Amino acid sequence: MTDKEIAQLLERDSEAGLAAAVKHYGGYVYKIVLTRLCDVCAKEDIDEAVSDIFFKLFNAAKVGKQFTSVGGYLSVTAQHHCIDLFRKHTGKTGTVPLDEIQELSSEDEIFADTSAELMQALKALGEPDTQIFLRRYFFGQRNKDIARELGMTAAAVNKRISRGLVRLREILKEGER
Repeated sequence: MTDKEIAQLLERDSEAGLAAAVKHYGGYVYKIVLTRLCDVCAKEDIDEAVSDIFFKLFNAAKVGKQFTSVGGYLSVTAQHHCIDLFRKHTGKTGTVPLDEIQELSSEDEIFADTSAELMQALKALGEPDTQIFLRRYFFGQRNKDIARELGMTAAAVNKRISRGLVRLREILKEGER
């Protein structure tokens, strides 16, 4: 099932869409959480974090959020959730001065626009490059793991990333015009 099909299923039937998302992206989300929290959290906390991330996806689908990329949404949500858990478990907190809150909200709007442009540019790369970039930069997978899972050599993945970055810059520059 493709990312687009999962997004459409989430819009039509959030429970079936959630099941498809867990089946398709469960390993990726688990890998992100495990990589970020393995030194800080117990296995039960990691499992609970993965469940929380998919619950956030379910809630977003329930309120009618339309997803440009389910994988991208899960990746960003997982990373933010891991940061929160890391801070909670290590006692490190960050505060934002009240006068900066308005600046942050406008930055979030800019990031949302940029994120949509970036996802469109990634899709324009075509397969398997889109898969490689999502796995590498959104899910944090190592190149040799990507190569193994996609049935490629690590050198081929490295070359596709190198060439893909050049193509991605060109695509994004064309979008600015």
